[in-house]
Amino acid sequence: MTVLSLLSLLTVLIPKATKPTEPPHKKRNEMSTHRFILEPYKGIATRHTCPECHKKRSFARYIDTEGKIEFPPYVGRCNHEQSCCYHFTPKDFFEKNPEKNETFTKDDTISYKKREMPKPLPTSYIDENIMRSSLKCYEANNLFLFLSSQFGETATLSLMEKYHVGTSKHWTGATVFWQVDNQGKVRTGKVMLYNPETGKRVKEPYNHISWVHSLIPHKDFNLCQCFFGEHLINVAKTKPIALVESEKTALIASYYLPQFLWIASGGKNGCFNTKSLSVLKNRDVVLFPDLGATTVWQDKLPMMQVLGIRATLFDFLEHQACEEDKAKGLDIADYLLKIKPAEAKLQALIKQNPAIRKLIDVFKLEIVDEPQPRFRTSKRQRGFRL
Repeated sequence: MTVLSLLSLLTVLIPKATKPTEPPHKKRNEMSTHRFILEPYKGIATRHTCPECHKKRSFARYIDTEGKIEFPPYVGRCNHEQSCCYHFTPKDFFEKNPEKNETFTKDDTISYKKREMPKPLPTSYIDENIMRSSLKCYEANNLFLFLSSQFGETATLSLMEKYHVGTSKHWTGATVFWQVDNQGKVRTGKVMLYNPETGKRVKEPYNHISWVHSLIPHKDFNLCQCFFGEHLINVAKTKPIALVESEKTALIASYYLPQFLWIASGGKNGCFNTKSLSVLKNRDVVLFPDLGATTVWQDKLPMMQVLGIRATLFDFLEHQACEEDKAKGLDIADYLLKIKPAEAKLQALIKQNPAIRKLIDVFKLEIVDEPQPRFRTSKRQRGFRL
């Protein structure tokens, strides 16, 4: 797979994206009172990951005892009654999908027991001034240093400010990815440490990840995470939304492909719950999973569709990537970074010979796009203009 083939596909991405798989449609006959029941326990294979709290082997799905209807994987109940309370019943499914319910009569009943939900705790927030105070000292921010070597300081600073990315003293050179919701309220901040040369996360001697709400004393803090970049959703109302896993990937992809609004879930299962996904209702959303996570994200499309999200899946990388890339779990940013912009080439020259920076500053040189000869169809050449 070449980088050019990737970019060519991205120009027509939405029509090429995999359409969401709708729940299977089967004709239903009359039901007995207990036709739809929670799947009886027959070992760990009958208990699944909850789509709300993402706890493994805690979710029981509804089944049709007559074997004629197969519900989507999100129709079921979480066993964590106090902490999660997720319960999507067959009745809820048919109310959301009335076309599936056409053959039911007034006497048909659906057997389920819907427990009373406890009153949810209010979401906790972090003082916006704390976030604002971190939006500086980028010369000591390892991620800023890496991205600057690729895009230049001006473009990188613009990305940091746009996405509310700050600097933390928790570790020398650490970065803070602030989670600001669509109302402009700060939910939390993820603190991470990167290598300034490679842009990779520092995982030795331990994985350098922490959270602002755990570093600052907050009594009874009730964390409700949101998407990284969510505060931009109401600003870019006409742009299709591109959803990735990594916050860093959202920044990089935003530079290369600004025709999309890039946001991040913060993890393979992060923010894939009804409350967090509600902000994407009535929007066109393209999912860009990491290599190896395509099937997991494919399974999330039906739930997103039920919530009114026009979601599609970009699975080109999964089909085209080599086994080595799949083993590494690469994502779209790893491929985009192979496309070296002129700024990255300039920064490489400056690193080899720092005197070039002084020459540029003295004579006020800048990178420009030079006009192409009319008969040429290749990319415009870049150079310096005095």
